[in-house]
Amino acid sequence: MKLQTVSIFVDDQQQAVDFYTGTLGFEVTADVPMGEHRWLTVRLGDSVDATEVSLEPKAHPAAAAFTDALLADGIPFCMLGVDDVQHEYERLVASGVTFSQPPTDVGPVVIAVFEDGCGNLLQLAQLKDA
Repeated sequence: MKLQTVSIFVDDQQQAVDFYTGTLGFEVTADVPMGEHRWLTVRLGDSVDATEVSLEPKAHPAAAAFTDALLADGIPFCMLGVDDVQHEYERLVASGVTFSQPPTDVGPVVIAVFEDGCGNLLQLAQLKDA
């Protein structure tokens, strides 16, 4: 068993795919029209074993309430593991990404938090022993 697909709820699917592919480096794995929205998945890397991320529209009231509450409380929706938080921070800032928390050492991990422009906070995390 493996975790195949996870969802991130987004305000705008096109804006999300542009950000996740153009800025973060994900690649589109599926883009299927489904009426008003799309079945839209992306993944990091070219491994078929990589977990896909479904960029889900916030059409359901519960999804909007959930993600709005996380954003208001400053809680990241998910964590992206990286080898060098400082390097990714500098790269993303140069691309115009807004960070709510710069790289911060919190013991065994260095973290930074940024906005995806689609209604979510995401966290970068670097394990110091890795």
